[in-house]
Parts: sequence; C-alpha cells; structure tokens
Amino acid sequence: MKPPLWLDLSLWSADLANLEREIARFGPLADGFHLDVCDGHFAPVLLFFPDLVARLRTLTAKPFHVHLMATRPMDLLPAFLEAGADEITVPLELGKRAWAVKDAVKRAGKRFGVSLDFDSPVEAAAEWRLKVDTLVMMGTRMGVKGCAPSPEAAVRMAEAARVFAGTGVRLLADGAIRRESVGELREAGATGIVPGSLIFGAADPAETAAWLRQL
Repeated sequence: MKPPLWLDLSLWSADLANLEREIARFGPLADGFHLDVCDGHFAPVLLFFPDLVARLRTLTAKPFHVHLMATRPMDLLPAFLEAGADEITVPLELGKRAWAVKDAVKRAGKRFGVSLDFDSPVEAAAEWRLKVDTLVMMGTRMGVKGCAPSPEAAVRMAEAARVFAGTGVRLLADGAIRRESVGELREAGATGIVPGSLIFGAADPAETAAWLRQL
C-alpha cells in the first residue's frame, strides 16, 4: 500500500499579508511548508527572504522546504540554513553550483534535493539518483505562477519514477497542481505534491487535503 501523498504546501499561494494566520490555519493540513526563494535573475520574480523565513519559523514546527532558485545559491544558503530551513532544494540546471550546495547542506545535517525544470531532460537527474532526498519535478517554468501545467508532466514523472525506483527519494510534483491532474501525477509515481491554490483557495481545505492523501 502506498504511503499517503506528502503535502508540501506552497506559501507563495497563501495570503501574503496574513502569513501568521495562514500558517495557523493550514498547518494541521500540511506535512511541510514549501518556500520558493527567487533572486529575480535565475527566476524572474523576487520571493521570500531569510528574515521572513526566520520569523515564520517561530510559528510552526512543520518542516520548511526552501526551493532556492538563485544564480549564486552559495551566497544565500547560510542565511536560509540559519533561518531554520529543514530542507534545501536547488535547480540541477545550476550544474557544479548545485553540487556545492549539496555538500554544504549535508554538512549542516539537513535534507537536500534538486529540481528539474519542465523542459530539461529527465535523464539529467540520473546522476543525482543516490545523492538526494528529494527530486522536485516542475510542471511549469520555475518562478512562474498561474499558468497551465506542461501536458508532459505526468509522462515525465513516470520517467523520473523509473530512474529513482528503489531509492526512497521523495518525488514531488510542483507547478500548476490542479485537482483534475493530480491523480494522474500520483499514478505516474509522485509521492508528494506542492499544492498552492488547490489547498489555499479551496472551499473546504480539510476535505481537499483528505482527498489528496487517499489518492
């Protein structure tokens, strides 16, 4: 029997003017909180900074998963580790810089993951097979919100599931997670998702979370 789908709730989709209230309200539904960090260069937006993460860290014991989408991740990494990140994921498209982050995160005793942009070949992740705790499979371009998911998202997830079979690596689907497509992603091999408006915008968030976990 499959373990329940891991719910890494994306705080980018929360009410950003009321994050304390949102964490209190949605914390019971979350396995962890997902914090997208963008530098305006590697990804086209600016999101979440260390002082904010440190303040939010005081509000919940749920794991904080920082997706660090930055051209120079090592410049930012120490501040986010100090702020209370439990897991750091960086784009594998960063190449050697991603490996440097991995080494630093592991020295800090934290979980480490890589993300794969929606148009990068899945086989590029194979060299990380035994090096990561999490693989984040993007269904949209990194740092872009409110667009339709790639029609290849489930096919790519299935390919990733084959590559990472038997490793215990968490396979997270991220980007445009919709009620009508999440079942297909789960069937393809996703062990977790990064829901945004699917949870934060739901008429009944508790019902939605319960439905997701039984997929």
